Amino acid sequence: MMKAVKWAFERLPALSLFVVLLIAWQLAVTVGGVREYLLPSPQSVYAALTGNQIPWSRHIWVTALEIFGAFTIAAIAGVFLGTMIAWSTLISRALMPFLVFVNTLPKVAVAPLFLIWMGYGILPNMLIGALIGFFPVVINTAVGLTQIDRDLLDLGRVFSAPKWKVFVKIRIPNAYPFILSALKITATSAVVGAIVGEFVASQRGLGYVIIATQSSMNTSVAFAALFWISLMGFAVFGIVAMLTRILTPWADNADNQ
Repeated sequence: MMKAVKWAFERLPALSLFVVLLIAWQLAVTVGGVREYLLPSPQSVYAALTGNQIPWSRHIWVTALEIFGAFTIAAIAGVFLGTMIAWSTLISRALMPFLVFVNTLPKVAVAPLFLIWMGYGILPNMLIGALIGFFPVVINTAVGLTQIDRDLLDLGRVFSAPKWKVFVKIRIPNAYPFILSALKITATSAVVGAIVGEFVASQRGLGYVIIATQSSMNTSVAFAALFWISLMGFAVFGIVAMLTRILTPWADNADNQ
């Protein structure tokens, strides 16, 4: 019971801010006279969310699959490349300039190329999201594997532990907080990448819904789609935060002190 009260109390400021913004939004429309096609009221957005105008379940499923795939690909590729960089100086010198080059590419300009190479579908949008989100995982993984207490490495040498065992037993656990922090960034980047892919060319998904509403000026539906997109990003971020508390409780406690 006490934990539930503490949990609610810790989130009271964020909840209060959300309520204040919602009230201000409603007043701007009803009292300020802002037109619905410019800024729909929360009531109109709620009606769009609960109405049958859009088959939400189909579009939500497609976008959720793209986000999950983009996040998974970015996490696996980022951890693998970061580990390779930390494992060998030669690999680091070979990979880092290439990865920096790829990360500096404008993703909106790259998205049409993915569609030309792979056609329409879920996979190109997954890869676009992964391309946006993998670089922080690479860097944080490499940093977590290399920035480690020298005494721990000396302890491994004392016991004549091979390099791979030092990685598994010492370096990788030390990198957990770094990797999980990067995955929080990737959680939001994967959402952005998936929606960018749907903006470029798609016939399904929440990004497609937003593009389709432009011609009809149905702004309330666009806001409803934005709500679902934000909810998905929040869900992925929350899952990573939960894993952080489970896998690295010492880091979570240190942040709360």
